[in-house]
Amino acid sequence: MAFSMRDYVKFLFREKLLISSGMLALLIFAALPICSAFAEDAAPAVLNSGDTAWVLASTALVMLMTPGLAFFYAGMVRKKNVLSTCMHSFVALGVIGVQWMILGYTLSFGAGNNFVGDLKSFLLLDMTPETLNGTIPAYVYMWFQGMFAIITPALISGSIAERMKFSSYVIFLILWATLVYDPVAHWVWGNGWLQKYGALDFAGGTVVHLLSGISALVMALKLGKRKGYPSEAFIPHNLTMTLLGAGLLWFGWFGFNSGSALKADGIAGLAFSTTMTASAAAAFSWMMMEWIFHGKPSALGIASGLVAGLVVITPAAGFVTPSWALVMGLAGGVICYYGVRIKLKLGFDDSLDVVGVHGIGGSFGAICTGIFASIGGAGLIYGNPEQLLKQVVGVGATAIYGLILTWIIATVLDKTIGLRVDEETETLGLDRELHGEVGYTI
Repeated sequence: MAFSMRDYVKFLFREKLLISSGMLALLIFAALPICSAFAEDAAPAVLNSGDTAWVLASTALVMLMTPGLAFFYAGMVRKKNVLSTCMHSFVALGVIGVQWMILGYTLSFGAGNNFVGDLKSFLLLDMTPETLNGTIPAYVYMWFQGMFAIITPALISGSIAERMKFSSYVIFLILWATLVYDPVAHWVWGNGWLQKYGALDFAGGTVVHLLSGISALVMALKLGKRKGYPSEAFIPHNLTMTLLGAGLLWFGWFGFNSGSALKADGIAGLAFSTTMTASAAAAFSWMMMEWIFHGKPSALGIASGLVAGLVVITPAAGFVTPSWALVMGLAGGVICYYGVRIKLKLGFDDSLDVVGVHGIGGSFGAICTGIFASIGGAGLIYGNPEQLLKQVVGVGATAIYGLILTWIIATVLDKTIGLRVDEETETLGLDRELHGEVGYTI
């Protein structure tokens, strides 16, 4: 049977289709293992009860840090301002707790862009009890991060103690959290530009401590010195209260750092170990500095030292070994010891040493992360000098943004409702004049 040209073309066309179909089938068959692998990677997350229990406990531990901060700060002021200083921390729980649930979380962790999150999680309307973030419920993750958002602006209150209007402080909390903290948290933890760039911050060296420290400097400068500072002696009225607060901070910080692993695993254990090591080392080195240069080790010094060690290790807690945590803690105690004395040289009144401990300690810890990191990323001494550069960029960007935005917020408040109490209120004490009560009726 003879084939015409037309029949031949039809035959080839038909054969090509058959060949193509066969090749497609082979490709599909060959791709099955790959597709299966992708399917495994893309499989929906499964709730892990151990992880959930640990992060729930960590969230409660971090929440306790804010009342602990109230005690820590309040013991260092004069007794006529003890309640107003406590109020600075407790009101943050109420005000930022509401702001975070409504708007703060979605600005920090919404998909958004490189600089701020979107409004998808506004009022948490996109969440249910079944919604997961990794292996834990989204509600748990949201409030774990919320406790960080609460304590960060409360840290700033140490620089404005004994002289700021309470009404102005409340408005400042809302504006600062929304315009300063939430965007920077998105940069570092919410898949923003610093996270994509590769800057490391395990639990908040830049987001919490550096940001609060640089903002505290701005507020101290805007408010000016307390009446009588520095010619008068401003002696802490109750150091036992300060030590109690330091103990609560130390206790809660294990949730702060170890909980940031977001799993009950080896990294959580590592962060627990480095946190204890660094805080103990810094308490020791600060105590020794006082003993050497002043002849006596003080309770306030050891309390300040242990907090300095906690600050320094925070950005590195899950990235460095305990031996490097020891080095960071010992060095951090010395550096922050001198850091709190900068205010005496430069002449500003940082009432409770926020700049020296949190600003300088947070910066030092973030930079050390770029030097000593070996877990989840390599630092300078492990052959990756680029990581140190990334850490410096993160520190610089956070400091500049925090400085500028805080200055704008403080200036607007000062020009509108005013920042500082009048001279009579400052003399009589903020407790009675602003809150109508006193701390002690003995």
